Amino acid sequence: MAGDWQLLIRDVPDFPRAGIVFKDITPLLADPAGLRSCVDELVAPFENRSVDLVAAPEARGFVVGSMAAVRLDAGFVPLRKRGKLPRETLHADYELEYGSERLEMHTDAIVDGARVLLVDDVLATGGTAAASARLVTLGGGELVGFSFIVELAFLDGRRQLGRAHIAAAVTVE
Repeated sequence: MAGDWQLLIRDVPDFPRAGIVFKDITPLLADPAGLRSCVDELVAPFENRSVDLVAAPEARGFVVGSMAAVRLDAGFVPLRKRGKLPRETLHADYELEYGSERLEMHTDAIVDGARVLLVDDVLATGGTAAASARLVTLGGGELVGFSFIVELAFLDGRRQLGRAHIAAAVTVE
């Protein structure tokens, strides 16, 4: 059940392009109690699932993903945009509702068989999450599931994520 912290997420119309309603979590990030409650809800469905690593795409996913990793006593794997990592990388391309992008991670970021939870701020069309899952698999990890602050259910992003366990603290129908 979502707490009062969900009121700290604001809608920004027409960003980054006309017709898109951006979910701005910066007010949530600025509120210590709200942020703590949000991270508690993100990790709760996975506390008993033996998570070794939390992976998260940049940029907002880094903030909540790293906090989730600390809460789960797990390591953290940053999934970066193209060209941001200094060593050999694996990559996965994906489509956004407003363009295309690439995520990369170091080839040695995940030890074979590591149990990985993917965390991000928003599940929209599912492109970023599906690309993140491909990177986990390419890296030799076992996907434990996905945890999102907000799921935009009307965009049906879950259809791209297969049978993985998916949790969202807030669902927008």
